[in-house]
Amino acid sequence: MSYIDVTGKTEEEAVTKALAQLGLDRDDVSVEILERAKAGFLGLGSAPALVRVTYGAEEESAAPAAPAAPRAAAPAPKKPENKPESRPEQKPVSRPQPVREPAPAAEKPAAPVSVSAPQELGEEVDDEKAQAIRKFLSGLLEQMESKAEIRIYLPEKGRYKVILEGENLGALIGRRGETLDAIQQLTSYSVNRGGGSRVRVQLDAENYREKREESLQRLAQKVAGKVSKYRRSVTLEPMNAYERHVIHTALQETPFITTYSTGVEPNRRVIVAYDRDKK
Repeated sequence: MSYIDVTGKTEEEAVTKALAQLGLDRDDVSVEILERAKAGFLGLGSAPALVRVTYGAEEESAAPAAPAAPRAAAPAPKKPENKPESRPEQKPVSRPQPVREPAPAAEKPAAPVSVSAPQELGEEVDDEKAQAIRKFLSGLLEQMESKAEIRIYLPEKGRYKVILEGENLGALIGRRGETLDAIQQLTSYSVNRGGGSRVRVQLDAENYREKREESLQRLAQKVAGKVSKYRRSVTLEPMNAYERHVIHTALQETPFITTYSTGVEPNRRVIVAYDRDKK
């Protein structure tokens, strides 16, 4: 594996710089924080964050050795009769490769999920709590100049599922769902501050929650594979409590892999570690 060390004003900025240099996505690398950023006082004693971004795999280094075989067979061109025989054999090998392009088929489940979700949630509700949720969100969305439509469901007692529908809702979701989480927290606080029984409010837009959960599950399995292979712990990026729960749940039955959280909010992270005693 290869790695680069990059500095930045914050850990996140350093990671972003590294990904830009490598031209890779966050899920394609492992991040290790070597030094945390220090703000200092009035600019004195401040220090940038230093992270190590690891990428690639050992087997990639062995790949260049494969072309050496065809070069060693270079004397073969002396026999013109062998040329037509070797070329047809290579063509069938290249034909199956395009078959991998249907990978977008994995995206097909996204369409049915968004359609079937309201059916699984049942009919919309308009009780006292739902009215309070709608009133607060309507005012907030108006201030944010968003024309999202509000749909409220009650999949189980005490838990309201709120779905925002519309176009271009990226501003309501924010970077890694941070804005969506903030709106959800504000809505929950507004609805529960009046007294009475407390309820849970779950806010979603453009099916972001489910897509994020699937992405985290894929990340967990990918990181677990690296940890199992190289037997080195990997520290993931800061996550909220729900996202950390997704990682822990995804790997709880994985042999030789254990997970635990470290740090304090909002920079609490999950560490995926090798555990030889877990089978």
